[in-house]
Amino acid sequence: MRQTLLCLLLALLTPGALSAPASWIRVNQLGYLPHSRKIAVLVSKDSALFVREFSVRELLMDRVVFRARVSRPFGPYAAFPRSFRLDFSRLTSEGAYVLECGGAVSPPFRIGSNVYDGAADFLLRYLRQQRSGFNPFLKDSCHTHDGYIIYHPARDSEHIDVSGGWHDASDYLQYVTTSANAVAQLLFAYEQHPAAFEDSVGADGLAGANGIPDILDEAFWGLRWLLKMNPAPEVMFNQLADDRDHLGFRLPTLDSVNYGRGRERPVYFCTGKPQGIFSYANRTTGIASTAGKFASAFAFGARILGKERPALGEMLRVKALDAYRFGRANPGVCQTAPCRAPYFYEEDNWVDDMEFAATQVASLYPDSGFIREADAYGEQEPVTPWMGAEKARHYQWYPFVNLGHYFLAKSGSPERVKFLTYMRDGLNRVREKGEKTPFSFGVPFIWCSNNLVSAGLTQAMLYRELSGDMRFEEMESMLRDWLFGCNPWGTSMIIGLPRRGVTPHDPHSAFTHVYGYPIDGGLIDGPVAASIFQNLKGVHLSRPDPFAEFQSDLAVYHDDWADYSTNEPTMDGTASLAYALSSLEIAGNRGERVRHSVFDRGGLVRMDTTKKVIYLVFTGHEFADGGRTIRQTLARKKIQASFFFTGDFYRNPAFAPLIRSLRRDGHYLGAHSDRHLLYSPWTNRDSLLLSREEFFSDLRANYRAMEKHGIRREEAQVFLPPFEWYNETVSGWCAEAGVTLVNFTPGTRSNADYTVPGGEGRYVSSDTIFQSIVSKEAGSPAGLRGFLLLTHIGTDPRRPDKFYDHLERLVSVLSGRGYTFRRFR
Repeated sequence: MRQTLLCLLLALLTPGALSAPASWIRVNQLGYLPHSRKIAVLVSKDSALFVREFSVRELLMDRVVFRARVSRPFGPYAAFPRSFRLDFSRLTSEGAYVLECGGAVSPPFRIGSNVYDGAADFLLRYLRQQRSGFNPFLKDSCHTHDGYIIYHPARDSEHIDVSGGWHDASDYLQYVTTSANAVAQLLFAYEQHPAAFEDSVGADGLAGANGIPDILDEAFWGLRWLLKMNPAPEVMFNQLADDRDHLGFRLPTLDSVNYGRGRERPVYFCTGKPQGIFSYANRTTGIASTAGKFASAFAFGARILGKERPALGEMLRVKALDAYRFGRANPGVCQTAPCRAPYFYEEDNWVDDMEFAATQVASLYPDSGFIREADAYGEQEPVTPWMGAEKARHYQWYPFVNLGHYFLAKSGSPERVKFLTYMRDGLNRVREKGEKTPFSFGVPFIWCSNNLVSAGLTQAMLYRELSGDMRFEEMESMLRDWLFGCNPWGTSMIIGLPRRGVTPHDPHSAFTHVYGYPIDGGLIDGPVAASIFQNLKGVHLSRPDPFAEFQSDLAVYHDDWADYSTNEPTMDGTASLAYALSSLEIAGNRGERVRHSVFDRGGLVRMDTTKKVIYLVFTGHEFADGGRTIRQTLARKKIQASFFFTGDFYRNPAFAPLIRSLRRDGHYLGAHSDRHLLYSPWTNRDSLLLSREEFFSDLRANYRAMEKHGIRREEAQVFLPPFEWYNETVSGWCAEAGVTLVNFTPGTRSNADYTVPGGEGRYVSSDTIFQSIVSKEAGSPAGLRGFLLLTHIGTDPRRPDKFYDHLERLVSVLSGRGYTFRRFR
């Protein structure tokens, strides 16, 4: 909401905006990597609007930093008679910006190498909330009595333990179809980009690292349920519960739906024949689609989880082979079962599941001939049929991306080129369908269209990686940006991401609508054709539509809990986005992301706790008596450090030679506020002593003082707050300004080197500080790994002993213990 008001204020302050027609600029609100394609879209209700040029304004310094000509205009699209693309790819400087064009001002956005950091892990929040059995979000258990078998010729009504797994969406049904795909997608993302995933929760989903990346914990949660749903060779279950579930909004722990067996829910046995208890039935023709998904998930688990747990790996290896063989013997689709409503996952294809399964089983059984079988399956469906289609039934062609093509194209076999061509042909169909639209959007507006966006984005990224062919780069970037706000509605499609952007706030979920719980990380279904919305049973709007002026016959999207067709998050759709977001994170950081870092109140207070690297940090405001000693010590030790100075320090002519020398030596020079303001009272850290406008004005003045020394804003992205005292609001302001807030790592007395005898703070001697540092290194399991060790470049003359005189000895001791030293970048 704050961002929306800011954008409105900026628009009103733009010359001519009050009389201008209604126009909007759509951008990726999460942000752009510095060297990525960056294309915004201007849409307007004014059919006479014509624009030639646009500009980009840097928010913090409040100045235009980029101008370019508008690319060719596009015709009417959706609700807009006029639309234009704004390509600002040549702007690569990191920072926070807005675009201005035709009287419109975009929402703020960032350009930075770290804009996607943590995004893939953010998705896992929703998956953890979807857990059945023990639910870590609610810290309570649900659906622990599942379930009783139906459709089995000999075991009908028998109890079977299938508790666990994930609820499929905002209802509490559970499907192998989506769960097995989600497991495979999560493990695929981890296998491709292991460095992108953190360890912050345990296997139970509760806070607390357990030495295993969270994405593997989540994948294993789903995998354990799959093992229950395939308890023995040729015994497979496809579904738990059915649409009798749809009886009002409630938490899963308060589920009161009775299927005739108390708290037990029905478990559908795979028969290979149509199923449906009451008014409707599916069109099942076999079991291969389900068996193939089981096999792929088990094979991934064997290959990845088996590295640390060999017994589990061997069991999954055998299960994968059994499932694949069962699918091979039972070709056809195994659809989910409807009940009282006509809606179910109408999956019509199955060879893609068997192709993918064959590639994964082949990795466990080399020289077995499974690659040849994968090739044969793959030839039967060269292109996933939704690509280029205008319409499709619900989940008609699923999974939406065929990872089997990717593994065959990657295999190095003689068939590599064939499967690269298949991938290219599918992308061509999507591009051709969307090339005449301003958003380069060739995805059909069917139910769960965002899942198709994620699939198209994934295939484009994988094809580019394998082939080096850049022809789909523009489409890839616009599919990415569609999910974060570059779409007709100007909203992100992922709940809570970005935190300060426009994201769904009223999704179709009891967690949110009834109980007010956030469901961060969920990818919502996304826009559908107006005809779909109008014809689905039970969908409606519960309040006036805030996006009403953006709706059209082409497509609608409603941020309204009562519209399950566009605003319901899905578990499998969310999981399928893990690859793309982890890939973007790695691309931004080139494999150098801060791992196992520590944050406090939104500020980075410790770098990678697994590496013996220390960041020496020095701050300065009014004193610089240690400057020469510190600089000479660092030079002798061949160390680069980071210095954060106030505007007053940068403006002091007496300090100018020191600043020039530090810069010449290659040290990092950053901002520390202009006037060394205290942001919050010492006794009430959550309150504020200045406004947002005062903060921005002070920080801007700090950077202007730095510019006098040739230190450009874009090369000084890291900010250390004055007095090392801040709160989450200040961290949020820093994010808006496009700077990264850091602070010292607590645990030593290093920052007490400013104290003086008889002063306000208790005096701490340099010997005491030195011993606190070396004792912390020796006494903590992680030592000083990733420490931001802060001292001051100068102190009050009343201090009798200067800690900077001990710097060389400290560096020698820590170097002797295996530490290296690094500056910020």
